[in-house]
Amino acid sequence: MKKDLHTHTVLSDGENSAEEMIEAAIAKGLDVIGISDHSFTSFDTSYCMKLEDYGPYVRQIGSLKKKYEGKIQVLCGLECDCYSDKIPEGLDYIIGSVHYVKADGKYLVIDWNEEVFRKIIEDHFHNDPYALCEAYYETLSSVYGKTHCDIVGHFDLITKFNEGDRFFDEHADRYVSAWKKAMEKLVKDVKCFEINHGAVNKGLRSVPYLNEEMRSYLLSLGGYYIDSSDAHTTANVGRFE
Repeated sequence: MKKDLHTHTVLSDGENSAEEMIEAAIAKGLDVIGISDHSFTSFDTSYCMKLEDYGPYVRQIGSLKKKYEGKIQVLCGLECDCYSDKIPEGLDYIIGSVHYVKADGKYLVIDWNEEVFRKIIEDHFHNDPYALCEAYYETLSSVYGKTHCDIVGHFDLITKFNEGDRFFDEHADRYVSAWKKAMEKLVKDVKCFEINHGAVNKGLRSVPYLNEEMRSYLLSLGGYYIDSSDAHTTANVGRFE
């Protein structure tokens, strides 16, 4: 079955409505489309759903399931950050992700832009990028316990701005040890990780998350992976390039 379970709409940081995303999925020949807007985080409301939108969101996707029955299977999901405040009832699945590390009493967004990423390393991790990576993967290792997710989202998001090892060597022992430890813990509870094409589709990376070494290690641990677009527009629905 051709499916895309990681998509965002205008209810969080997407550009199109849920129905427009569903129509795009049908046009691209998908069998299953999952809507997975960002869950609420009280310390940063710039990108996420509002708490009061949770109920209408679940009801809206429920109505669209019925409307498009026979054309495409529609699922109601949510991308829940490790620091999400609340998770609604009535979801079909949860993507568990980490977009922040907490240091010096602050929530630091690690995927905003290259300059912010650089400043986090300099100002909060004593100019040690591996310390940031270790903090990220330690946080990620707890995402199942916090969200009870069904899918681990963009596992190596920490590499978003690291194309060509710009900030750190992805083969360095400290880095590899950090991600392996996190993966070994997570896969005990959640077997499914995504190959996330979001950064590639936006022109920020040439290869998706997970990298090849991580995919092989995941399989050796008894896990598996699925493709997702992390689409924020109809143009990227079902785009796994």
